Amino acid sequence: MKKKAVFSAEKQKENKPATEKNMSKKGLQLSEEYFQAYGVDMLKKMQIKYPELQGMIAAGLAGQGSECFGFDDSYSQDHDFGPAFCIWLPENLYRKYAKPLQEAYENLPKEFAGYPARNVTVHAQERVGVLCIEDFYYRLTGKEGIPENNLEWIRIPESGLSTAVNGKIFLDELGEFTRIKEGLLKYYPEDVRLKKIVARAAGMAQSGQYNYARMMRRGEYTAAFLAVSEFIKNACSMVHLLNRRYTPFYKWMHRSLKDMKILPEVYDLIAQLSVAPCQSDAWKEVKEEDLIYGLNLKDGRVVLMETIAQLVIKELHRQELSDVQDSYLDHHTFVMMKKIKDPVISSLQILEG
Repeated sequence: MKKKAVFSAEKQKENKPATEKNMSKKGLQLSEEYFQAYGVDMLKKMQIKYPELQGMIAAGLAGQGSECFGFDDSYSQDHDFGPAFCIWLPENLYRKYAKPLQEAYENLPKEFAGYPARNVTVHAQERVGVLCIEDFYYRLTGKEGIPENNLEWIRIPESGLSTAVNGKIFLDELGEFTRIKEGLLKYYPEDVRLKKIVARAAGMAQSGQYNYARMMRRGEYTAAFLAVSEFIKNACSMVHLLNRRYTPFYKWMHRSLKDMKILPEVYDLIAQLSVAPCQSDAWKEVKEEDLIYGLNLKDGRVVLMETIAQLVIKELHRQELSDVQDSYLDHHTFVMMKKIKDPVISSLQILEG
C-alpha cells in the first residue's frame, strides 16, 4: 500500500501543470518567448552551417492544439503543452535538412520560464518541431496550397481550415507559409459561403424547428436530445459563416462564438440550451396538429432554439441573403439557393456543404 501511494504521488507531480505564479501564461506567448530566447539564435547558426537555408525558414506556432487558437487555460497544461514552436520549410529543403534541424531543435532547453518540458501524447506527434509547409496544409485541408475552385473549397472541412489559419507566425523569410495562410484567411468564395449557409439553415430547421418537437411528442427523448445537438452544431457553424470565420473542431466551436462581432448573443443562448433539462412534462397535453409549424412555448428548449433561429433570420435579412418574411428557416433556403451563380455549387443537395 505504501509503495502504491508513493507511485500515485509521483504521477500527480509528473502531470502537474505549471505553478500558480505562471499558470496564466498562454501557450502562444510562451512559444514566442521561447523562440526569441533560443530559437532565433539556433536558426542563425543552422543557416551559417547550411547556407541554402538562408532566407527560406518560417517559424511560429499554428495547427492543432487549444493554444494555437488562444483557448488554452490551466486545464490545457496537463498534456501537449510546454515550451515549443514550429519550423516550416518548403518540401525540397525539408527533405534535405529536416533531420539536422530537428536535432538542433531537440537540443534546445526543455524547460523554460518555470514551465516543464512539453509532455507529448501519442495523438499529438509532429505538432511542433521541423515541419514541411506543403505537408502542414495538406494534412489539414487536403491541399498543399490555396484551393483553386469552388468545389475544392466546399469539400474542405471547416475545422481543417480553422486549424490551418490559427496561431501566430514569428518569422517567415521566404513568405510562402504566410502567402498560403493569407489566401485561406480571405475566406470562402461567396457562392461557397452561401451554399454552406443554406445547408446550416436547412439543418437548423430540420433538427430544431421540426424534428425536435416530433421526437418529444413521441417520447423519443434520446432522438430529441440528438436533434438539439444537431441544432447546436448547425447554429455554431451558421454564426461563424455569417461572421466570415471558419468553425473550429467541435470542442471549441461554442467557445469561439465569444469572439464574434455578429450575433454574439447566441453564445449565451446555446450555453442555456445545452444545460436545459428534458422537457417531457411540457408535451403531455400537446395535440398532433400543433407540432409541424406551431410552437410549444412550454418547452424551454423550443423557446431557446426558436430565439436563435429568429436572430439568424434577422441577420440573413441584414446581409441581404434572404428577403423572405417567414419564421421557418427552411423557407429561406430556396431564395438563397437562387443567388448561387456557380452551377456546380447550386446543383448540390440542399444539406450538402
